[in-house]
Amino acid sequence: MSLRQRMARYIRKRQGPDTLPLTLARRRLYILPTRTGVGFSLLLLLMLVAGLNYANSLALFLTFLLTGFTLVTMHHCHRNLLGTQLVAATALPTFAQRDGTLSLTFESSSGPARYQIAAGVGDLPTLAADVPAIGLGKVEIPVPAPKRGIVRVDRLHLVTTHPFGLFRAWTWVHAPIEMLVYPRPHGLLPLPADVGNKSGQRSLTNAGADEWLGLRPFRDGDSPRQVDWKAYARDAPLLVKEYSAAGAEVRIFDLSPLRQLDTEAQLEQLARWIVDAEAGGERYGLKLPNRFIKPDHGPEHRHQCLAALAVVELEDAARGR
Repeated sequence: MSLRQRMARYIRKRQGPDTLPLTLARRRLYILPTRTGVGFSLLLLLMLVAGLNYANSLALFLTFLLTGFTLVTMHHCHRNLLGTQLVAATALPTFAQRDGTLSLTFESSSGPARYQIAAGVGDLPTLAADVPAIGLGKVEIPVPAPKRGIVRVDRLHLVTTHPFGLFRAWTWVHAPIEMLVYPRPHGLLPLPADVGNKSGQRSLTNAGADEWLGLRPFRDGDSPRQVDWKAYARDAPLLVKEYSAAGAEVRIFDLSPLRQLDTEAQLEQLARWIVDAEAGGERYGLKLPNRFIKPDHGPEHRHQCLAALAVVELEDAARGR
């Protein structure tokens, strides 16, 4: 076990589990010189030796002045984290093989503004933001999502080198943070032909032509076929055409037509169908070995179906072949 891992285990044992909101107290903050700070300290040492060797009072005065400046910088670096509150940590769902986003909200309820508060997950690069006095500041961290399921963030790394970068103050936060990862929408099979309870028929309550609703912002997983490319060519943001479910088909997606695929490919194809059906304004349901989601449409229903695919047990999916 490396020294870094041993230190991480020691810090976790010393601090214990954390709950949000969390105020960064003095006992949980650590501070050490940066490489720049070490180099600056060596320079001060050389200046001190030279001043003593040549009995140069001006050189000694400058050395002591810069030493005082260094001590004040260390105090301000430590003070920049001390008392800062981590109010919330939220991670929106994402698709597998993409980076999710962990959003951290900081607050400085008392005292001055906090500058360059950086955060990271594990050994990933950190991103920094300022926290205004008596206000909120947000830091968004990319979190890898290599496969579907639930990604648990074991610990957060909070750090600052403000001001001047001579010292580095940091702490670790061990809060229960989870990010849901959908299966990636992937597959070449068309939407199944059977609709509702009878193949080839539309729901009587939804008969008629599709009703145009308008445009909405593009979301991860939306089908490129639904993008309004003409508006995008006019320098508009990426928008998706949305229709009501008035004339939409009622589809039930299940694993039965996907028996020739392996488990993960089945779930990816189901995710592809769900994303396409939602983009087309259709009503759809989802049938899994131990769960049935009634037909509906909308962002909440889309999330419910994709979340069910994200956490489905592999053995349950295998039994549905």
